[in-house]
Amino acid sequence: VQLQAFGGGLVQAGGSLRLSCVASGRVFSVNHVGWHRQAPGSKRELVAFIQSGGSTSYADSVKGRFTISRDNAKNTVYLQMNNLKPEDTGVYYCGLMYDSTLAWAHWGQGTQVTVSS
Repeated sequence: VQLQAFGGGLVQAGGSLRLSCVASGRVFSVNHVGWHRQAPGSKRELVAFIQSGGSTSYADSVKGRFTISRDNAKNTVYLQMNNLKPEDTGVYYCGLMYDSTLAWAHWGQGTQVTVSS
């Protein structure tokens, strides 16, 4: 399985971006996907998660601003990010967690998001 993440960029505070994570096969509908971010000098943190059944959860820091969604027909998971803040700056990675192991098994290459104040 290969994941490709794209859609990052430079945006002013208050702006929006939509990230996409495309899989090489039909894996998203039966497994779990998470968007993580890593700020400079910080550990990678999970910010949004979508289960195989469609349930979603978010880190408190992004709740109400970010929305994770999935299009099974396109093998794509999205992260819609609204009202972006400078502290949202970082490299965003999508990860695939197999339902059978509940471990992160595959990662996209990361896409840079920079929010200017």
